[in-house]
Order: sequence, then structure tokens, then C-alpha cells
Amino acid sequence: MSETGVRALNALPPDAAEERLLSCCGSRAWARAMTGARPFRDAAHLAEAADALWWGLTPRDWLEAFAAHPRIGEHAGDDGRAAAWSRAEQEGAAGAPDETTRAIEAGNRSYEERFGHVFLIRAAGRSAVDMLSALTARMSNDPETELRVAAAQQAEITRLRLAKLLEE
Repeated sequence: MSETGVRALNALPPDAAEERLLSCCGSRAWARAMTGARPFRDAAHLAEAADALWWGLTPRDWLEAFAAHPRIGEHAGDDGRAAAWSRAEQEGAAGAPDETTRAIEAGNRSYEERFGHVFLIRAAGRSAVDMLSALTARMSNDPETELRVAAAQQAEITRLRLAKLLEE
């Protein structure tokens, strides 16, 4: 993570910082808390704060963050920073065989019916088959366990996106 990026984030007006941070994690409560936690000493301090503040949020805040993500195999509806990152992160789902794509689509629907939120996984570096396997395995979780698993995936996504944000 770029120390120049940390200094730039620290220097932004609060509303601009919050909007940038929302591209990393779709929870407004998290973005507000991160904005209020500035200044960050360095990238490590930023990452520590991101994790601590994330795990201090409520499940409602987590669900807000999850809702900012498209389904695996789908694209976000806008052209913003988060949408571009999501497309890049989901590269492993692109070009998957039709059978795998259909299984992911069906799995997404079943997952949402069971848990009430989008299936969330750190897709970066994973193939469509890997994501489908994780989706299938996680269907056996109870709702409370799955909420925490999805929250942990969001924390991983947030760390990756913070690194990208600091490199801009």
C-alpha cells in the first residue's frame, strides 16, 4: 500500500474521503467511522483500523455492504470505481463453461433464498469452479455462521480494495 496514498486519503475533505472509502466497502457506517478515524499513520494503521471498525459494526451494516456487490457472474450496474474493481475481481467467472455459469446462477438464487443476501466471496484469484465449490459448501452453514463467513469475505475484499485505492 502506498504511503503517498495514505497521505492523500488523510488530506481529503470528509465527504470525499467517505465516498472513496465506500468504493472499498459499501457500509456507510464503516466509511463514516473510517473517515473519522483519520489521520492514519501508514498503510498498516489504515488496514488495522479497517478491520477493527468492520468487526465492530452491526449485522445490518454488514448486509448494507453485501448489497453493494453484484452476484458472482454478474456485473455491477454502474461505471464507478467499485464496479470496475468488481469486474476485475470476478475475472475467474468470465468465460466459464455454460454448465458452470448456470450452476452459479442457480446457486446464487438458492443462496439468497436461504440467507437473504447475496453470496459474497473474495473472487479475486479464484476460478468459477472454485467459487461454485465454495457456494455449494457454504449452503450447509446455519444463517448465523454464514453471516460471519460472508463478513470475513467482505473484510478480505475491503483490504484488497483499500490497497487499490491507495495506489490511485
